[in-house]
Amino acid sequence: MGDEEGSRRSPRLDKIVHERARLIILAYLSSRGNPTASFPELRENLGLTAGNLSIQLKTLGGAGYVRIAKSFVENRPNTSVSLTAKGARALDGYLKEMESLMRKLRSRARDRKGN
Repeated sequence: MGDEEGSRRSPRLDKIVHERARLIILAYLSSRGNPTASFPELRENLGLTAGNLSIQLKTLGGAGYVRIAKSFVENRPNTSVSLTAKGARALDGYLKEMESLMRKLRSRARDRKGN
């Protein structure tokens, strides 16, 4: 694919990743040394309600981008969320598409200023 053809291509943003809450969940998990976090940790650090977080995790889990494990710790329910390899690839691909889009927008803005 040539540069001219690539510049006309519409970005192929992953709609699952593109939603703000899901993007910050994936980014949070990806940015940690350990790509696993508890449900309360995600809720508190990302500022999401329990209901919204639950819905977004269900969507991410359904896409295979996160793995959700439920267990009991000291007789209390514990939910942990882990970024999967597929989720890491999806986030990386999304970020590359956004970077490409930003480069194109900056280039067009420079071209307009030069004309």
